[in-house]
Parts: sequence; C-alpha cells; structure tokens
Amino acid sequence: MDNQYSYYTPEQDDMNYQTERRGRSDRKKDKKVPTVIKVIGLGIIFGIVASASFQTSNIIAGKFLKTAPKAAEQKADSVGSTQLTTGSGKAVASDISEIAKNAMPSVVSITNMSVKQVQSFFGGIHEQESESAGSGIIIAQNETELLILTNNHVVEGNDTLTVSFIDEESVTANIKGTDSVRDLAVIAVQLKDIKESTRDKIAVAQMGDSTQLQVGEQVIAIGNALGYGQSVTTGIVSATQRTLDGFDSELIQTDAAINPGNSGGALLNANGEVIGVNTIKVATDVVEGMGYAIPISDAQDVITNLMNQKTKTKVAEGMQGYLGIQPVDVSEDSAQMYGMPTGVYVSEVVSGSGAQAAGITKGCIITAIEGTPINSTDALREQLQYYKAGETIKVTVQVPKNNGEYKSKTVEVKLGKNR
Repeated sequence: MDNQYSYYTPEQDDMNYQTERRGRSDRKKDKKVPTVIKVIGLGIIFGIVASASFQTSNIIAGKFLKTAPKAAEQKADSVGSTQLTTGSGKAVASDISEIAKNAMPSVVSITNMSVKQVQSFFGGIHEQESESAGSGIIIAQNETELLILTNNHVVEGNDTLTVSFIDEESVTANIKGTDSVRDLAVIAVQLKDIKESTRDKIAVAQMGDSTQLQVGEQVIAIGNALGYGQSVTTGIVSATQRTLDGFDSELIQTDAAINPGNSGGALLNANGEVIGVNTIKVATDVVEGMGYAIPISDAQDVITNLMNQKTKTKVAEGMQGYLGIQPVDVSEDSAQMYGMPTGVYVSEVVSGSGAQAAGITKGCIITAIEGTPINSTDALREQLQYYKAGETIKVTVQVPKNNGEYKSKTVEVKLGKNR
C-alpha cells in the first residue's frame, strides 16, 4: 500500500481527469513518512462544490446563522483560556444537503506560499516560490482572533498563510501552535482584518464525540478539494481505531472521498458536528475509498493547548536566535531500534553557546520547544524562526542515564546570534 502527503498546486490543472495524480508539484518535494506506508496528507485540493449547493449556502447564510453560532458571537471568557464549542450527543438521521449548508460557513480554504532554496541542474542554488493549499475548520474566537484548526503539513514551511472564507474573502493568518507529531495546527486571523459582511456569514463549528462513532454510521467530508473551493462528499465510517505508520494516534477510516486539498477539513456526523480532521488517504491503484481522519475527541487536549499558545510571527532571518548544537534526526525506526526517544539528537554542543550554558550536552535528545513537540531537525528550525537572538526559550530534552534510559528535563536557553 502506498500513502503519501498530497498537495494541490496550480501546475496540476492540466491533470488527466481519468487518472488521479498525487503529490506536491515538481517545485515542491514529496514528504515521506518514516516507514512502510507513504501517506498523502489531504492538504491539497480540487473538488468544486456543485454550483447550486454553493450558491444555496450563500443565500441561506443569514437563515443558518439564526440557528448556528456565528463566529462573531463565539467569544472566549475574558478570564481563562479559549475553549472549544461542543455539541450534544448521539447522531440523528438528517438530510445531507442541510448538514452541508449549515456546516460550510465554518470551513475555510488555506493557501500556503513558501520559498525554498533549490539546487539547479548546473549545481547553483536559487530560491523558488511554491504554493500549496488545504482546508481548515473555524473552532473558536477569543477577544482579538478567529482560531482555525488544520493539519500541520498544510501550514509547515510557510512564508505566508492566506485564509479564504465561504464568501471568498481572504485574509492573512499566523501560526498559533503546531504539533508535527499529531499532524495538527491552529492558526489565527485577526478579527479586525475580517470584514463585517464576512463575519455575518461565517460560523464556529461544533465539536462532536468521536468516541461514540459506530462502524457503518454516515459521515460527511467538507474541504477545499484540489483548490477549487469547498466541496462535499459523503460515506460511512469504515473502521475506527486504525493505526498507520508515521501517525502517533489512532484514526477514523472512511470511504467518503478525501481528495488532495481536503487536508485539515471537517469530517462530520449526521448532527453536523465535527468528529474528525481529514488528513490522509491510501494512494494506490488497487485501493479505493480508504481515507483517514484524526478523531476529534482524541485530539481535544492537543487542540486546546495549541489554541491557547501565543500567536507566532516570524523573525527576520538575520535576527533569528541560535541554539548552539549540531542536530541529527532520531526517526521512529531509529527510536525503536535503539530504544531512544523520537526527536533531535545533539551530536555536538558549540562552546560558549546558550545550549551549553543551559546544561544541554552531547547525547541529549531535544523533544520540544516552548511546549511544541519536535520530531525532526526541520521541525526544530521551523520553531526557531519565531525567536530572536537574546530571547530565552524553554527547551525540553531527554537526558541519557547510565542504564540506557532517558530522563526528561526542561531547561531555559538564551539564544545567541546565528552564525
């Protein structure tokens, strides 16, 4: 079986519609999971919502907002942390078109613009811009921001994130928190950047209880398939508690079509409640209808942590902080083989660096920065982009003991200037 992350890019518009093409554009390298199954993250898109369905959702937006909570009305308590909006209980039979109509105002499209250094045929290095797209779910609002849940692979490596709402208005977003291990992220849009007319059309999604899902139960998937805007597919729960290599959690399996661009979109029950975050599908010629979603109940603690982090903005490259280590990835395979935690192995500590002053030594394994899990050198570098030289950050490391075990320790590191 072959799974791999899948991103929609404009170059794919000339695709043969009889043969599904998967993978990032030629300009963007496929991301591979560390083991047997390559996974397609459904962060890239091309399903078009049927004209009638899409127009209907706009026409009835006012009516919908009378019965569903508007984003503008979902405000966090001024004291305490932001919370998810939860629905009630068991799913009941309902018309698919009505569920889609009510849910679409809470689903957004996300465009990720990034710039990467690429080696040319003649050996030179040049920068090249790349665009990919995915989906997101409006999950909460605090006093200044609208919070949107998506997959980590939809937003990673971004230089600019753009969110498009149901009325096709677009605004810039920033990272709130990411978890590459669980493939989840929360991004934030400033309320002041959202037009009043748009705020009247959007809504905060209600969370369901994925622990109550039954095999055979009807589900609906909504997302920005192949980048053409929101589209709706339906199917059943094929299985629960599925495991795939490269994922640190059990997944919901469904035969509802999960296409490139659906990553980060909503999997709904018959109450219109979010019971999963669409994330991957099996990609092979001999398999059909094997898509997967992260169960919302299993992820609630992670999501709550992400949505209550400080919103991050990138620091100019010349001002970014320097940790002072030589990193080596500890993959899942290596971790299992050698009994090591997954993270970034410290192969060398630079003399006089902040890492040395904080007590980080050769052989330690970095597993988190400021509470954000770190499972690769890329994830480490991504997080360091948000901190200036001279700032002090909390770094979680696993320290090796004499008996081959590791002890977790969090230290404060004052970042130096990048060398």
